[in-house]
Amino acid sequence: MSVETAREWVTLPAGEVSDAVIAALEHAGVEFLFFTSGSEIGFFQEAIAKARAQGRNGVPRIITVTHEHASLNAALGYAAVSGKIAATAAHVDVGTQHYGGAVHTAWHSGLPVLITAGAPPTSHPGSIRGSRDGGGHIWMQQSFDQHGIVRQYTKWDHRLECQDNPGLIVSRALQVAQTEPKGPVYISFPREVALMKSLDARFPTAGQLGIPRPAAPDPAGITEIARHLVRARNPMIVAGRSGRNPNTVPALVQLCELVGIPVVDALPRAYLCFPMTHPLYLGAASLKDADMVLVLEADVPWMPGPTAPADDAYVAVVDVDAAKVRIPTYEFTADLRLTADSLATIEGIITAVRPLLTAGDRSRFADRGVRWRDGIAKRRAARERAVMGLKGQNPIDPRWLHHEIADTLGDACIIFDETIASDPLCNYLHCDRPGSYFYLPASAGGWSPGAAFGAKLAAPDRDVVSITGDGFYMFASANAALWSAAHYKTPFMSIIYQNRSYSTGVLRVANVFPDGYAAKAGYDGGYFDPPIDFAKEAEAAGAYGENVRDPAEIAPAIARGLKQIRAGKPAVISVWLPRLLQKD
Repeated sequence: MSVETAREWVTLPAGEVSDAVIAALEHAGVEFLFFTSGSEIGFFQEAIAKARAQGRNGVPRIITVTHEHASLNAALGYAAVSGKIAATAAHVDVGTQHYGGAVHTAWHSGLPVLITAGAPPTSHPGSIRGSRDGGGHIWMQQSFDQHGIVRQYTKWDHRLECQDNPGLIVSRALQVAQTEPKGPVYISFPREVALMKSLDARFPTAGQLGIPRPAAPDPAGITEIARHLVRARNPMIVAGRSGRNPNTVPALVQLCELVGIPVVDALPRAYLCFPMTHPLYLGAASLKDADMVLVLEADVPWMPGPTAPADDAYVAVVDVDAAKVRIPTYEFTADLRLTADSLATIEGIITAVRPLLTAGDRSRFADRGVRWRDGIAKRRAARERAVMGLKGQNPIDPRWLHHEIADTLGDACIIFDETIASDPLCNYLHCDRPGSYFYLPASAGGWSPGAAFGAKLAAPDRDVVSITGDGFYMFASANAALWSAAHYKTPFMSIIYQNRSYSTGVLRVANVFPDGYAAKAGYDGGYFDPPIDFAKEAEAAGAYGENVRDPAEIAPAIARGLKQIRAGKPAVISVWLPRLLQKD
């Protein structure tokens, strides 16, 4: 019996607190520590190097990322593709602040990640190993509550103290992060504490503490959903994050084909929950005619208003956080909220539905499935005809760029999408493989370049592509992700929609203040034109860069980018589009 499954705790040779920290990560299977250097977190470097010198090759590998925002997004991308937990390390309060909007993304992603930072020494100079030394900035690194920077966005946090069992604390953090609803946890390590002799060389692993399995669905709830599905005239499924578990995708296909119902994307459609080319994939659609709606892991299942389900429609919600307790104000109503794992629930519904079906039901479901398939096929054909009319348009229409990206990438890539458009990119993509598509899971732009780098570490044999607008790309500290990708030979490609515009500062302002003073003034604050040359910036970071203005060159440029990343070099393809609300 292995140490991880036995009751006996891990026992380390006498060593420092930092040795126990690394051992706890090692025994939990943490492969990578995304690391941005700081004077007080050098203990990570020393303890990992020491463990490797002692022949312990299972300790995490340090991955240098030169900006914390890109580092945390890389950990999220790695976790999304691998299904495993990752860890980060940053410098005291300022490094924690540099994590920035990525902490918000982590909180809403449903992904497990251990976020760490050092904490400044507070002991008098010379009084203890690791005490205050160097410049006066060490005094200024103190804050009254460093954890308060991220506490609203973490499941659990702890400042390591000298009396703590360090291995136990790290194992506890990893246990909490991997418990549904999964999410980020935060530990800070005061410098003196990390360098102390460990008081207890024994600790339980995260596995010994036990990672709880997802909740099983209530049998009565399963029966209720199954009966409503069978009786419903026009049922629909809304999916948002069920695809976090790739095994839910074929199960959901089986359910939809059995009952003849389509899948609608939630807001946001964070994961690939249903194959995009499947004839029952509806994408963005109105729910106003649905008489039964099954919602799978969706924060915002629909936009309130005329496209929402009718008041008399039956709504069932399935989620590991069915009440959405992380969102303070939440007005979506439901007839049934089932706190349960999506896969177990889908499989349970299939099992419960089958014995309820009569020959008439099967015939009715088959006819309904045909109607949906025909309607969806016509909608796709109309979109294809419309986009082909944009083929030679210059400046390039965003929908033509959608089309060319989809046709060139096909179903071979892992795609990280944070584009914003009224006609979204996912309407054009051909992603069918579970785990092949991820959309920005929250509202902190600048996620995709870092996430793509982390994903490439998790899937070195797959092409990984980040697709984003230029505003979000600049938020991303993308040069840090590119440098790491070049340094570690984990190349990804970024495709940038370059419209030199913030949708918030142009379209949203226009909606709230139509013909207002801002419109007459030319939307100051909404445009950033002339733009950065992203191709040259990419070259400076050791990547391939190309700017595209000719619509006929989009597909060849993307193909050249794919060739570059397959040869080991990151690539950036920036495509020039009209500014929002303008033709140039």
